[in-house]
Amino acid sequence: MTRITGTTTTVDANGITLGVESFGDDDAPLVLLVGGTTMLSWPDALCERLAAGGRRAVRYDLRDSGESTTADPEAPAYTLRDLAADAAALAGVLGGGPAHLAGIGVGGMVAQVAALDHPGAFSALTLVGTRAVAPGPSDDDLPDHDRATMSRLFAHAMPDWSDREAVAHFAAAGAEILGDDPETARAVAARIWDRTPGTAPAVQMANQLGMVFSRLDCTPRWRERLPEIGVPTLVVHGRRDRFFPVGNGEAIAREIPGARLLVLEEAATKLPEPAAGEVAEAMLTLGSTAS
Repeated sequence: MTRITGTTTTVDANGITLGVESFGDDDAPLVLLVGGTTMLSWPDALCERLAAGGRRAVRYDLRDSGESTTADPEAPAYTLRDLAADAAALAGVLGGGPAHLAGIGVGGMVAQVAALDHPGAFSALTLVGTRAVAPGPSDDDLPDHDRATMSRLFAHAMPDWSDREAVAHFAAAGAEILGDDPETARAVAARIWDRTPGTAPAVQMANQLGMVFSRLDCTPRWRERLPEIGVPTLVVHGRRDRFFPVGNGEAIAREIPGARLLVLEEAATKLPEPAAGEVAEAMLTLGSTAS
């Protein structure tokens, strides 16, 4: 019988510890879900749908988030390529052959580099709400963050990171600005807070906002290498995304040979739970094509 509910543990890979949660049978084909930055970037409903579809869905925390190795998010001693190597190493430790790799948000950047640097580790690729350039200035032909939205976000005062309810309220207010569901954001932020190893602002911001990415070495560029990706690829993007506007997903889909683009008309920056079935079905179809 397929185990639908998740089992949380830690796994040692690439010389560090990664927090993981596994849904489905351990001997089923692996779908590895890169957090963006924590595993809770991936909705429970999507993981459960993948497991019900005969996959082992494993979501995990990036370094400096959740139950993964946390050192100093203000001065990370690793690069984007190290995070990509983590993904490949974790897929190897979990076993079962090449994995279907999926990345969301900044985790989608990790997934792109992982697919390019470690092609033998992965059989398929799903990229959700991401772009093909590192945090910072965008390429001239790609739409950047919506300026009005970013101005409203930056005008929003940071919370007391030691106060769980204040952090949850802060997340809900940010979600409303971005066009995401505030109550879902509130609940997820509270769960992230519960899993965060401490209330130091830098650690909390690494978990809640992914701020560690602004300090990462993300060189060299990888966008020009996207045509090298040779596995079946699904690109999912919200039509109403104001953080990484949909043109970013469209560009990725154009530049990866044979990639399929799935635009979620009612979605913004987050993957909404009501869309879990549609996205899971697209991923399951991609996985069966790749196997």
